[in-house]
Amino acid sequence: MDFALDETLTLVRDMARGYAEDEVLPRATAMDRAGAMDPVVLDKARELGLFGLTCPEAHGGSGLGNQALAIVLEEVNRACAATGVMISVHNSLLCSPIAKWGSEEQKRRFLPELASGARIGSYCLTEPNAGSDAASLRVAARLEGDHFVLNGTKIWVTNGGHAGMFLVYARTDPSTSRAKGVSALVVPRELPGISIGKAEKKCGIRASSTTEVVFENVRVPKENLLGPLHDGFPIAMDTLDGGRIGIASQAVGIARACLEAAVKYSKEREQFGKPIGEFQAIQWKLADMSTRIDAARLLVMKAAWLRDRGERCSREAAEAKLYASQTANFCADECLQIHGGAGYTDHFHVERLFRDARITEIYEGASDIQRIVIARSLQQG
Repeated sequence: MDFALDETLTLVRDMARGYAEDEVLPRATAMDRAGAMDPVVLDKARELGLFGLTCPEAHGGSGLGNQALAIVLEEVNRACAATGVMISVHNSLLCSPIAKWGSEEQKRRFLPELASGARIGSYCLTEPNAGSDAASLRVAARLEGDHFVLNGTKIWVTNGGHAGMFLVYARTDPSTSRAKGVSALVVPRELPGISIGKAEKKCGIRASSTTEVVFENVRVPKENLLGPLHDGFPIAMDTLDGGRIGIASQAVGIARACLEAAVKYSKEREQFGKPIGEFQAIQWKLADMSTRIDAARLLVMKAAWLRDRGERCSREAAEAKLYASQTANFCADECLQIHGGAGYTDHFHVERLFRDARITEIYEGASDIQRIVIARSLQQG
């Protein structure tokens, strides 16, 4: 990341880079193979305040916002995408909506524990029959007196196994369908009736916890309603703008790791009496990778800058997510090709980067959904 940053963002970048190189990268392969996070990685993230980047200072965070988060995520994902997505989801999909949509009482009650990392956050939107068609969700929350009674199952919940708090989107008005009648509820893990279901075994980001979360007659205090009753779907969509910037940042980090690995290998590997990096075929691959990464990063920072200014950035976030995720997969493919057969083994971390890159075109809205968001924005003027 060589373009100009102000003093604060430069310090943030340097801090995140040190954390990624000293704490995360040395443990990344072991975490991937074990399918679990190393507690040292999480404890150091807490110590550095990485779980409070989007929380206001008044509530225990740093209040640095989306540009700082994007910079941190690029550095962390360069080392380990599983660690990166944990930090991304916590900050962008739980801390941010509470900071933006929560009452002062809710902010005082929920944000300090989230900012410190004492509680890890999860975002519960997707269901077995509600993926890209998020408005078709069926998990229900019925208001009874001073509580919502929550029932149903959410799937693909990132951080599910670590979570101390969930932001759950549930249908609170059964008389309506689609986006209407959905509310957002902040649900602490300790409420009776919550259970963690199947843990997914994934192609990539294996150390990241991805689970089902089952709610059986969970009584959620009505003061945990985030935003207006029956009007939670706009919160979900607005929140996804921030989440898409986070995943775009992840993709840039993965792509950058691929480029760095490819450059290093091209200098070391010799064929026909010289390093393979002296062959034009390899040079062109490196040039294309570098150009796409720089373009993707600028798209990410533009979207993050707009979001920090409080401006609508749905199209810009979708553009960043679309292009950066494509870039990650392009660079992972080219990196593995440059490494040849060696890259297809676990002797190098290239195969992990290749596996991790694929998810960036799927979660937080598949590439097809990003194109729809972009096109609709253009057509609406």
